[in-house]
Amino acid sequence: MNAPIACTEKEVTKLVHDFYARVRADATLGPIFDRHIDDWDHHLAKLVDFWSAILRRTARFTGAPMPRHAALPGLDATLFRHWLALFRQTAAEQPNQAMAEQACAMAERIAQSLWMGYQMSREPDAMPSPLPAHG
Repeated sequence: MNAPIACTEKEVTKLVHDFYARVRADATLGPIFDRHIDDWDHHLAKLVDFWSAILRRTARFTGAPMPRHAALPGLDATLFRHWLALFRQTAAEQPNQAMAEQACAMAERIAQSLWMGYQMSREPDAMPSPLPAHG
């Protein structure tokens, strides 16, 4: 396993909060997230724990994101790609670019995994397709 990258908890928190502020303001993704998240403070705290666990190896996150995402109606590959584009845009604005690069690599893997799981939950007998490569 790779060593954790050099980043602070404050940097992880800033990345997560900046990103989800962008998501909430986005005309496409904002309404989807707002329909399913009742308590943004609680959700952001869980997301900071999630990204801290990935980027800093804090092991603070507990939970299973796949079932919650798989239960959402009407998602498609375009939405996952849009989420990734917003993530990359936010990461590019962060002062710690080593953290940003690692976060983007992980976000790509997470989006692929969630998209594959989403398809398998909808059509268990069909072969899921990967997200198309970003441009």
